[in-house]
Amino acid sequence: MPGLRADFYRRTDGDRIASVGRYTYQGRDVLMAWGFVDEKHCRRHAVHHPDHGWQSVVDGCPDVRFVHDEDEVVGLEVRSPAGEWLPARPHRPR
Repeated sequence: MPGLRADFYRRTDGDRIASVGRYTYQGRDVLMAWGFVDEKHCRRHAVHHPDHGWQSVVDGCPDVRFVHDEDEVVGLEVRSPAGEWLPARPHRPR
């Protein structure tokens, strides 16, 4: 999806490699997810609320869904710990 960026950081933690991914959309924080590179799923994640900043850290992978306009992906949404779907969409002038 154009505008979506993921930066991954890794470090050795004993005999394992810890990893964190920071996801931004058009330069705005969306979420961070972390764990170990040998694990299939995220250990924990935190969602960034556009009005309230970083939300509480929760276990597991974040719930993410893509927003479509017919066949085109026009944005994505991430579920906050409170169950609210937070949009990460481009600003489109009206």
